[in-house]
Amino acid sequence: QVHLVESGGGLVQAGGSLRLSCAASGRTDIRYAVGWFRQVPGKEREFVAAISWSGDSTNYLDSVKGRFTISRDNAKNTVYLQMNSLKPEDTAVYYCAAGLDAIRAFRGVYWGQGTQVTVSL
Repeated sequence: QVHLVESGGGLVQAGGSLRLSCAASGRTDIRYAVGWFRQVPGKEREFVAAISWSGDSTNYLDSVKGRFTISRDNAKNTVYLQMNSLKPEDTAVYYCAAGLDAIRAFRGVYWGQGTQVTVSL
């Protein structure tokens, strides 16, 4: 089993940047892919980005391509989501998830508790 903890959320003005972190503990010897999702109250959880264990492959939601970058440091058991040029519509609770899914159809099995990102005008 893997335990995930997100951090780095907060309040930022439109056009600003945030970097989210997802720290893993537990069975980090298993080569999990990791993804980021987000959810707004009253809406379904939405896939944002995913990265393979090696970091060689990534996948993004179309609306964040060119603005968000997912990366990982396996030595630190941490995955990052660098978010630039943030827009008010990026406001959501962001969750990271780990799993063995292909990143093109990533769902995740283990989930963190989420971190709030709020983008103001």
